Amino acid sequence: MSTQPEHPALLIPGPIEFDDEVLQSMGHYSQSHVGAPFVATFGETLTMLRQLMQTSNPASQPLVISGSGTLGWDFVAANLAEQGDDVLVLHTGYFADSFTDCFQTYGVNATQLKAPIGDRPQLPEIEQALKEKKYKIITVTHVDTSTGVLSEVKALSELVHRVSPETLIVVDAVCSVGSEDLQFDEWGIDAVLTASQKGIGCPPGLCIMMYSGRAIETFKNRKTPPGSYFASLKNWLPIMQNYEAKKPSYFATPAVQLIHALHTSLTQVLARPLSERLAVQREASQRVKSTISSYGLKQLASKPENQANGMTAIYLPDGVKAPEILPHLLKRGVIFAGGLHREIAQTYIRFGHMGVSVVDPARKDVDKALEALKEGLGEVGYQVPS
Repeated sequence: MSTQPEHPALLIPGPIEFDDEVLQSMGHYSQSHVGAPFVATFGETLTMLRQLMQTSNPASQPLVISGSGTLGWDFVAANLAEQGDDVLVLHTGYFADSFTDCFQTYGVNATQLKAPIGDRPQLPEIEQALKEKKYKIITVTHVDTSTGVLSEVKALSELVHRVSPETLIVVDAVCSVGSEDLQFDEWGIDAVLTASQKGIGCPPGLCIMMYSGRAIETFKNRKTPPGSYFASLKNWLPIMQNYEAKKPSYFATPAVQLIHALHTSLTQVLARPLSERLAVQREASQRVKSTISSYGLKQLASKPENQANGMTAIYLPDGVKAPEILPHLLKRGVIFAGGLHREIAQTYIRFGHMGVSVVDPARKDVDKALEALKEGLGEVGYQVPS
């Protein structure tokens, strides 16, 4: 039984509900960020991130930096690309636009390959794009939080390694790590960026990344200095390498209490095989999606292969807008998110089903949310089919 004060179930695609033990870790007493106890905790945390992202290659390097997942874009643009480089951004929603903006801020030429809303760029058109121009980097949003579209990273990586092997593969995995399979070594990924507050199950405030040895060598061979000071791998790589080796090091003060919370959440996530956790996520996702369908509602991601396991983006019935339905859900103790995709924001809502709300069998958040949605739709004049 949770000891948290009674509150509405937060079922947006992040931040999510957090486990009591994780929240209690946030209350850890003050520690020196270069003292042996904290250095040991941070080192263990970095090692557990290797397990989570499925890399045993000693040349790869995990990083945990104070900031949101957005900071991960700056790291990629400032360190792996240089002014005038060409990068290919695969577009499945709002966050590809933002990543593009970030690249352009650093003087990088970003080309988008767009798919219709609810779909993802197809492999043949990606192959054609890679054959037409040499790209330094290709980026893919594993799960776009604005649309609930899941991209197929394994097949994409195989394609890139075959057609354009020198192109670095960067995965924006903010809404996928902990909820979707992501095999860093096996799939030949060069950089993953994510955040603490979604599938990993830790409060927001940490940017979490993994860089391959190839990506690090690309950084070391830059012709120009990185375009950022705080987001420079020159400053952070030795710090993270030292922490992982249990050696004190300093560039900027880490978020000590958040690192403790991340250590706790990763310990929980890795307490059983990742395959079991992901199977539970898939089962819950299928239950949500089949129930949504029985209500007569459609998803933005209409094709099953495009549907994320940690969230569902749901079109509302004709004539119903997100600001009308959300208060009815809140009244029933459930918080969903409104739409985020600029073109259709008012026409859909987003249901986040990941982390403790799904993997803790004692919690009934998902069932509560589905019932609240059914009743809320009735209150705004839509009758769910019987």
